[in-house]
Amino acid sequence: MDSSPAHEITALLQAWNRGDQEALEKVTPLIYEELHRAAKRCLSGCRRDQTLQATALINELYLRVLGMNRISWQNRAHFFAICARQMRWILTDFYRAKQYQKRGAGAERVSLDESAVLSRETSRDLLAIDQALTRLAVVDQRKSQVVELRFFGGLSVKETAEVLKVSPHTVMRDWKLARAWLLSELSNQKPHGA
Repeated sequence: MDSSPAHEITALLQAWNRGDQEALEKVTPLIYEELHRAAKRCLSGCRRDQTLQATALINELYLRVLGMNRISWQNRAHFFAICARQMRWILTDFYRAKQYQKRGAGAERVSLDESAVLSRETSRDLLAIDQALTRLAVVDQRKSQVVELRFFGGLSVKETAEVLKVSPHTVMRDWKLARAWLLSELSNQKPHGA
């Protein structure tokens, strides 16, 4: 029997699926650090005045995941894929609410860098990214999912390939093309109100 951390997480998620609350208690610390790292990465380049912290994001994510009764966790990668989507939604909901509170404050432009989907040197506007990913999904759903899984979920190329049931080579090609597409989309956006 495989005793790797990924296998252990998968076994515990599946036991939790079957109603074993003790499995939930055991899996929580195993997944917390990975989710926290993904949340910190998502928030690391945000504006200095942003108030959402990684721990708060993970707490909200935890509440949402606990409320998902109908999901049959296939494995660790499937779990993190669902978490990636939920984090994207939590972040975009948070920034939409914040933007509405400011009553028309301008959205900042987002740039992409060659080594990552989002530039670490500039403020990230997750709303612009969310909108761009939504447009990308219309053109190519899988490429949008690759970005979501890798950026929001922190999944590796191999894990992303497993979730999408494609080869790692396909994931890398999609990742490269999605970055180029997003760079083009985001650089063509005008600042809000312009």
